[in-house]
Amino acid sequence: MTRPRAVRVVTEVAAVDRPFDYLVPERLEPVGIGDRVRVDFNHRSVRAWVIEEAAPSDDLKPIAKWLGFGPPAEMMELLAWASERWYAPLARFLVSASPSRLVTSLPVAPPARPLELGIVERLPVYEPGIIQLAPTSDPLGVVLAAYHATSTLPGTLLVVTPTDAWARRLRGRLEQRGCDVAGSEQWERMRAGWPVVVGARGVALAPVARLAGAVILDVDDEALRSDSIPTWHAFDVLAERCRREGRPLWASSILPSPRFAVAGFQREPELAAGWPQLVAVDRRSSDPHDGVLARDTLDAVHRALRGPEAVAVVVLHQRLGRGRLLACAQCHELYRCAICSQGEEEVDDVVACADGHERRAPFCRSCGSTRVKRLRQGVTTFRRDLEAQIGRSVSVVTASDPIDAPLDRVVLGTEAVFQRVRRATLVVIADFDQYLLAPRESARRQAITVVGKAGRLVGGRREGRGQVVVQTRRGEDVVLGSLISGSFDALLDDEIETARVLGLAPFGAAATIRGEGAKAFAASLDGPRVRVSVADDVVVVRATDSETLLSEIRGHPRPPSVRVAVE
Repeated sequence: MTRPRAVRVVTEVAAVDRPFDYLVPERLEPVGIGDRVRVDFNHRSVRAWVIEEAAPSDDLKPIAKWLGFGPPAEMMELLAWASERWYAPLARFLVSASPSRLVTSLPVAPPARPLELGIVERLPVYEPGIIQLAPTSDPLGVVLAAYHATSTLPGTLLVVTPTDAWARRLRGRLEQRGCDVAGSEQWERMRAGWPVVVGARGVALAPVARLAGAVILDVDDEALRSDSIPTWHAFDVLAERCRREGRPLWASSILPSPRFAVAGFQREPELAAGWPQLVAVDRRSSDPHDGVLARDTLDAVHRALRGPEAVAVVVLHQRLGRGRLLACAQCHELYRCAICSQGEEEVDDVVACADGHERRAPFCRSCGSTRVKRLRQGVTTFRRDLEAQIGRSVSVVTASDPIDAPLDRVVLGTEAVFQRVRRATLVVIADFDQYLLAPRESARRQAITVVGKAGRLVGGRREGRGQVVVQTRRGEDVVLGSLISGSFDALLDDEIETARVLGLAPFGAAATIRGEGAKAFAASLDGPRVRVSVADDVVVVRATDSETLLSEIRGHPRPPSVRVAVE
């Protein structure tokens, strides 16, 4: 008689975040760790994952059905770690590592093929770690160098990009060079252990049993962090996977954030030449009747339209936060908080920044005028005014527009335009102050990043092919000075010191708490080991490290209506 076997499972019911034991019937004996099964859970038929072996008992219910493969057994400890690290149900991470449909068979993975000698001889030399690349530099060299360095190791090279469109292009380029690549949509190939897997953020949780190494491109891009809870970051997951398996990790960045820069990083030679030529147009000195584009910007548009590019001009019109800034109608200076320098907004009959540092009467600090100009305009209105100003039709690209719609020579859009347009002569950032004064810690970094993305369309200074024009009312801003010179050392040193003083990563950890009862829950946490701050209905809890933060959060009962996002 076969010895009875039992396994421990986690159901897809995320609200019940605990495992349960079930018997494995003889007819389902091939069930393995990580596989998906169907079980009777409180008289409901639900799907579940097998996470480990358990002690058999006569009072256990049997598994009803084997559904197919899930993440490999080797990933179970990693997924449990992620569940603890981001204070989330284990089922959330099991879902991310599982196929969207049932998979009951796997293909045979090909072996990793060596690169051709001609390609190897031209490869740059990059050690594992953080690599600062100019935005117009081709990161393919980093990926190929990583592939060459790991091709003799057992396992899969994971390559993570910020967007799916970038991943598709990179996959095609790798296949042209003889690499066998699986895309993020090819779950069976990933699970079978294809030599290379390329995709967006989700590939960090790709269901591969063994890693040969990992590469992350544009590691500071916000797309690599999940917007929804759990707010996990691809770098953190891959760094932990590589640490557990003793594998190398490469990560590129156009400007490493403090959390990466503190540990040291490599730098591409002639970095400044890879940044785009940037022209700052100060709207404080322009004619108020110019329209949505200042006179100098309009001249640059007409010059670009005389060139041969199919899409000659891209105008970026991105609204961040509430998307509204106030300016003096007399001298055109922006209304800014004297304490934190954020843009101020109208609150009842006064103005104040988003953090409410100083509530004051609406007058200009520069000239004393009480005439206020509201700088807010939607894409539709902006398009109408832009077409009237340049005298030709303008295409609009937003995240909701069809990806295959034809484009005019002038394109107006949000940052979704970077996924549609690959080349242009001129990129105009219509309101750069929306980035510089965004009410968030990473405002300056976002401003630099958007110029870097624009540079990928117009080319770097070494090419001399195009330029980026930013319209601003902050011509003296240190960010603009760094972008124009192509030197970011002083700015990076300032960011590191700011992070140190404020307790930001890597010098601290934070969690955002929202929902009904968030303030009461946060009040129970307030103690010597954490700092609690409240702005509107959002509560931020900070500690010196993530272990201390999570220990405090887990030590207090959390109401069901409260949502906790750990950074």
